[in-house]
Amino acid sequence: MSEQTKSGFAAIIGRPNVGKSTLMNYLIGQKIAITSNKPQTTRNRIQTVYTDERGQIVFLDTPGIHKAKNKLGEYMVAVAERTLKDVDVILWLVEPTTFIGAGEKHIAEELNRTGVPVILIINKVDTVKREEIAEAIETYKNVCEFAEVIPCSALRGQNTQDIIPSIFKYLPFGPMFYDADTVTDQPERQIVAEIIREKALHALDQEIPHGIAVAVDSMKERPGSGHLMDIDATIICERDSHKGIIIGSHGTMLKKIGSNARFELERMLEKKVNLKLWVKVKKDWRDSDFMIKNFGYDKKEI
Repeated sequence: MSEQTKSGFAAIIGRPNVGKSTLMNYLIGQKIAITSNKPQTTRNRIQTVYTDERGQIVFLDTPGIHKAKNKLGEYMVAVAERTLKDVDVILWLVEPTTFIGAGEKHIAEELNRTGVPVILIINKVDTVKREEIAEAIETYKNVCEFAEVIPCSALRGQNTQDIIPSIFKYLPFGPMFYDADTVTDQPERQIVAEIIREKALHALDQEIPHGIAVAVDSMKERPGSGHLMDIDATIICERDSHKGIIIGSHGTMLKKIGSNARFELERMLEKKVNLKLWVKVKKDWRDSDFMIKNFGYDKKEI
C-alpha cells in the first residue's frame, strides 16, 4: 500500500429490515451479519473491513434505529446513534417510497446534526417502477442534505458498483487500521452464535424471535478427529410456551434449526461440525442489564 491510501469508517444506518446487513455482506463479499425478513435482526455494532489498492473502509453495520420497548431495545438504539459520531461517512439506507414516517424523520434529524457526509442509498429498487425511484429521491432530498444519492438493490447486486468508490471520496488519507486480509473484528464464537440465531429467526413464528438469544457454551476441535468441531449452544427464550415452540413436536423444530445452522457453520469454518442445541427459559432477559451483557453484547454500549 502506498502513502496515498485512504482509510476510514463508514456507518450503515436505517430503519429495521431495510437491508443494511444484506448490503454490508454484499460489499464485503462474504456473509458476516445475519439477515432475516424480521426486523431488529442486528443487535450489536458489527465491524467489517473492505480493503483494496485504494485503501481500507471499516464498515459499521448498526442495529436499526427504532422506538425502544425494553432495555435491549434501548441498547440497540444507543449503539446506532452513538456510531454516527465516530465515522467519516454515513450510508443511510431507505426503501423507495414517498412516505417518510416518524422513524425516518428522527433519523434525518440525527443526521442533520452530525456534520458528517451522508450518502443516501435507496435500496430495493428492484421492487418498484423507475418513476417511483425518482419520486423517492425527490422526497428524501427535502428532509436531509446528501453528499450523494445511489439507488440500488443490495439483494440482487444491482447498481452497487458505485457505492465503494463513493465512500472512498469522503475518507481521509492515512494508514490502514487492519491487516489487508482482515474481514471482521467479531470473535468467531460470536459469529457462530449469530448464525444459530439467524436460523432460529428464519424458522420461528413472528412473536418469538425478538425474545431469543444464543449463548455458545463450548466450541472446540475434537482431538485426533481430523477437523471436527464440537459446538454446544443454548437458545435462550423468555417464556415456557416459547420453549415448547422452539423445540417443536418430538424436537422437530430444534432439529431443523440445528441442521440449517450446521450446514452454514461447516461452510464458514471449513470443517465438519457436531452441533448440540439446548433451550432454556430466562424470563424478561431483555430487560436485564446483566443478561444483556451475559449474552455477549458490548458492555461499553450499555
